Amino acid sequence: MIRRLGAALALALPLLAVAQEPAPANPAVLLREGRLVDTVAGVARDAQDILVEGNRISKIGKNLVVPPGAVVIDLKGRTVLPGLVDCHTHVTGQPEDYYGDIFRKSPIDVAVTAHVYARRTLEAGFTTIRDVGAGEYIDVALKRAIDSGKVVGPRMQVATLTVGATGGHGDLNGFSPYLRFNQFSGIADGIDEIRKLIRTEIKNGADLIKMLATAGVLSEEESVGAPQFSLEEMKAVVDEAAMWGRKVAAHAHGAEGIKRAVKAGVASIEHGSLLDAEGIALMKERGTWLVADVYNDDYILAEFKRLGYPDKILEKERSIGKLQRENFQKAVRAGVKIAFGTDAGVYPHGWNAKQFAHMVRWGQTPMQSIQAATVNAAELLGWSDRIGRIAPGYLADIIAVDGDPLADVTKLETVGFVMKDGVVVKK
Repeated sequence: MIRRLGAALALALPLLAVAQEPAPANPAVLLREGRLVDTVAGVARDAQDILVEGNRISKIGKNLVVPPGAVVIDLKGRTVLPGLVDCHTHVTGQPEDYYGDIFRKSPIDVAVTAHVYARRTLEAGFTTIRDVGAGEYIDVALKRAIDSGKVVGPRMQVATLTVGATGGHGDLNGFSPYLRFNQFSGIADGIDEIRKLIRTEIKNGADLIKMLATAGVLSEEESVGAPQFSLEEMKAVVDEAAMWGRKVAAHAHGAEGIKRAVKAGVASIEHGSLLDAEGIALMKERGTWLVADVYNDDYILAEFKRLGYPDKILEKERSIGKLQRENFQKAVRAGVKIAFGTDAGVYPHGWNAKQFAHMVRWGQTPMQSIQAATVNAAELLGWSDRIGRIAPGYLADIIAVDGDPLADVTKLETVGFVMKDGVVVKK
């Protein structure tokens, strides 16, 4: 018996050694002679080589030497940028039918298609996203699947359940009071409930907290912008999140709710539709970011009637869309910090870059809009040390487009080359 066991071990050990050998590292990649957008300096530099080793950028310059075994990709004639960042997405789904989405789909339907939208987002050049609200912790599962390499998609920060008030934007309104769904709830009223909900969300994987500070558009509650938490409740959201090392993003359309959220200490105001002069001054004073989805008004008014959305919701959008863009313009002129966020999921995923043209139309330069989606977004996410620029030591998240997006920002709507973490996803 001992002799047989020894023979078996002798045969097994070489196989075990082979199994334990580390997988070969990805070969170095040299990206040749693209016109590189320096998002920190705000300039473009011609004919720059970029050497990628592993998942990091190691060198940048002209005429770099090709390392032995490196893969060379010619980007001459293309403009090269850092991977783009969208700070406001709902990547786990997108509207198809108002009543069908509510009554005929389960969370399983949503979960099994989420990876499709994630891949579309990445292939559109968005290598990092912040997902600001998803049911049933589907966003956490998607993020983990992407991080483990099982699913192709962007790097994610996730907010899990939105924190909202009874009868507010995150609640189910307009239906029978006897209607119930057996799902996790993001509804919390009062400081104690709020604190417990935030702890539960962080326990289950939240990277940030999304608070519904005001009413909204795509729901059937009464108002489009009225506050839905008191200042004390908003402070409790921010305080509890901060205790666990998390930032708060505040969905806020109305002027009063925006100001309460800023005073409470949120990191960002999402939407900001009815932002007034006092709110602008307060955001500048506190360094609060504005993440304004200034494209999707076009899509909602063009398509949501066909998708079965009630007239009440469409009227809300008609009342607020142009005002949001005008107030975005005022915020840009005043020097409020702007980060790129689209509300993708309200419109089809992969269309994220359609917002750049609207940001330029309403007050930004093409470079400023690109910075909003790179260095600015990285700062808001707390990842300025790893994404948002092409520089040695940074993650190799790199995209390339034909033509010059600094002359025509719509070039970013057609991204031809995408690399994430040193791996070419599209070329």
